[in-house]
Amino acid sequence: MSDLNAFPITAKWPARHPDRIQLYSLNTPNGVKVSIMLEETGLPYEAHLVDITANETWTPAFLSLNPNGKIPAILDPNGPDSAPLALWESGAILVYLAEKTGRFLPTDPARRIETLQWVSFQMAAIGPMFGQLGFFHRFAGKTYEDKRPRDRYVAESRRLLGVLNDRLADRDWIMGSGDDAYTIADIATLGWVRNLIGFYEAAEIVGYADFPHVDAWLQRGLARPAVQRGLVIPAKD
Repeated sequence: MSDLNAFPITAKWPARHPDRIQLYSLNTPNGVKVSIMLEETGLPYEAHLVDITANETWTPAFLSLNPNGKIPAILDPNGPDSAPLALWESGAILVYLAEKTGRFLPTDPARRIETLQWVSFQMAAIGPMFGQLGFFHRFAGKTYEDKRPRDRYVAESRRLLGVLNDRLADRDWIMGSGDDAYTIADIATLGWVRNLIGFYEAAEIVGYADFPHVDAWLQRGLARPAVQRGLVIPAKD
């Protein structure tokens, strides 16, 4: 077993179980991607709450693991060739965990790259656009007199929901129907759609009722026990 004490982040967030994957996160839409994936795969892990409201991602300890200063990040004591691996960016972590376990990412080359295409769709479009809408609709941006920025993100979020709704019109999951079609594309996206209509309170402004296939997919995802567990890990007290 590798000695995790060589990683400065463990001084601030000590590893009680250094033989397990160390997760540094908070249950935001990006953070829960990894906690859901860890719950789905059953990999042993230890969760450490990183308080973004207290700027803990900008401390030297956290930046030593992720120079971009964002959650989530992981430290796997049993990475490739049994060496410890530090990894950040939620999409990269999902791919790594899928390959480590052989789950939730098809091995067929065509379906594998198609799945990664939809993960990229979440990373490049759904996450940034829904996040900006949340800022302009619920948080500081809501006080701006000029509503053009908000309306821009409303329109783009609605367009993205339409893309997802069309994809889900004839399938249970983004990559198809049946339990084996549930992939990291779903895991990457569920928390963001949930946040859009929940925490961001944007269901009405984006016309969420116009996307029934998205909502049916969301409800299927939220019914999964591993998703339910992952959504509250690590929770802020």
